[in-house]
Amino acid sequence: MTTRPRIGITTGCQNGQQRVDIHYIRAIEAAGGLPLIVPMLESAQAAADFAALLDGLVITGGPGITQGLIGELPPDLPPTDPARTASDAAIFRVFTAGPVLGICYGMQFINAQAGGTIYADVMAQQPGALVHSAERGGTEHPVTFAAGSRLRGLLGESLPVNTYHIQAIAQTGDGLRAVGFAPDGVIEAIESHDGRLIGVQFHPERFYERSRPLFEDFVARCRH
Repeated sequence: MTTRPRIGITTGCQNGQQRVDIHYIRAIEAAGGLPLIVPMLESAQAAADFAALLDGLVITGGPGITQGLIGELPPDLPPTDPARTASDAAIFRVFTAGPVLGICYGMQFINAQAGGTIYADVMAQQPGALVHSAERGGTEHPVTFAAGSRLRGLLGESLPVNTYHIQAIAQTGDGLRAVGFAPDGVIEAIESHDGRLIGVQFHPERFYERSRPLFEDFVARCRH
């Protein structure tokens, strides 16, 4: 019997409670992985010990990124709880062996950790930007993937996606390249040059039947 690779899934933090949307759990399970909730640990050693249990890591969506920020967060986007920021940074820093998938906030987080920059409000700061926040009236739009990218090989040249973000990547960090774009040019996907890190601005866990190849490929890479 094949053992499921152990995939760490980060969580939100609100009023001292960790919370995670069940769609992430279901997507990893359906793709053949064993989801493990990443606890918000305080010591670097505990984070390293937990990371040693993992074969892969998913950094989930969340509130506003503050690292590498261009401008100020708008009133309708609260900053990420410092406890989550510290926890995500701790686990990301020590988990260096396996694949990492960043979703929405998770993509921006990966980019910021690599020294990239983030628009606080892409609608206000990137000329011609569409409405990308569903709460502001944004709707599904296509994402076009760059030729030669891993995501294009998995999801095709173009994919209709949901949109739930106010922030967006302004400049990619070291070792990362933009490989997915909305019709207005907003960056919707990144990959590291070595292929270990993948980030998507949309929420593929919410349309699993269309995004199944992304999750199945991620879990398959976590087996090695």
